[in-house]
Amino acid sequence: MGLPRTAPVAERVIPLLDHRARVLQPPAAAFAPATRLGANGQLTDTMGRPLRDLRISVTDRCNFRCSYCMPKEVFDQEYAYLPQAELLSFEEITRLAKAFVAHGVQKIRLTGGEPLLRKNIELLIEQLASLRTLQGLPLDLTLTTNGALLKRKAASLKAAGLQRVTISLDGLDDSVFQRMNDVAFPVSEVLAGIDAAQAAGLGPIKINMVVKRGTNEQEILPMARHFRGSGMVLRFIEFMDVGATNGWRLNEVLPSGELVRQIHAELPLLALSPSAPGETAERWGYADASGQWDRSAGEIGVISSVTQAFCGSCNRARLSTEGKLYLCLFATQGHDLRGLLRSGAVEADLVSAIGHIWQGRTERYSELRSLQAGDTGTARRVEMSYIGG
Repeated sequence: MGLPRTAPVAERVIPLLDHRARVLQPPAAAFAPATRLGANGQLTDTMGRPLRDLRISVTDRCNFRCSYCMPKEVFDQEYAYLPQAELLSFEEITRLAKAFVAHGVQKIRLTGGEPLLRKNIELLIEQLASLRTLQGLPLDLTLTTNGALLKRKAASLKAAGLQRVTISLDGLDDSVFQRMNDVAFPVSEVLAGIDAAQAAGLGPIKINMVVKRGTNEQEILPMARHFRGSGMVLRFIEFMDVGATNGWRLNEVLPSGELVRQIHAELPLLALSPSAPGETAERWGYADASGQWDRSAGEIGVISSVTQAFCGSCNRARLSTEGKLYLCLFATQGHDLRGLLRSGAVEADLVSAIGHIWQGRTERYSELRSLQAGDTGTARRVEMSYIGG
């Protein structure tokens, strides 16, 4: 497998609007199916995709204001976040997680917003860590964070049962990083959080860098040099058209193929096989002098949902802070599981509802965007800050 080619990109502008995900209404029929559906771990959607990965957003709040996720123009001091009563409780999250696990979920990722802002998050981690897969194994329990609170939370997260963390870091240069987070938060504090996570054993650690052309692409090589040989996996993410508030432009996307070639010119790379079914990141290992993978140097990943859609193998569902089930990162509609929970549903009801929703899943937004040259209609998409990345 050779280095990828760069596909031409055209400019496209998405207006900066505040489209709140919670105004979307789920189809009521989803919770009154004609037949009750049980669980045997073999659930698939209309494209034969299994359900293996669940992303759970535990808060819609964040202490950063990254332009690609929660720009200040929308998420300002007047922004009305969800009231506490509308959030799923830890017990409700665990009940739903148990129903998802019955359908074959093996991995749960806690996201936000910034999940470490959720008070007593360790208690939820303890509850989720007690669940077992259909094979009787512990779940792959992980959390994505911006790292701002990680220095003082890493040890308690590990003690609660969290296995590993993914940390968002969009550059090493402090001026670039502060411009990206837009709250003047210093990069040194995130690096200290990464060190704390490594010391606590929350690994293997993944580092996610969103690359936005014209903003932070100059940080690609410094990031690659810094994390090469560190035991951490650095992943580069194309700037995506998630939601409607980040002012996305296609000409600000740096194609991952171009990025890989840039790194390869200084630090030779070779393609690696996927680490698991449904893996979103394409893996590239650092090569040694003989052209073989130097495992001590490690690898990078590229997540290319704009230029190289991977919808065909997507096996993940997303649960929002207030209990709506979304079947795609680019979804326009959620399914209200919180309403079902609070109506007195028993476990069999939850299992059946989730099964019927997943069986009807048709979502493949990124593939359609590619086929239609970026034109996927004007439907309002859910915000990343609401269901996590």
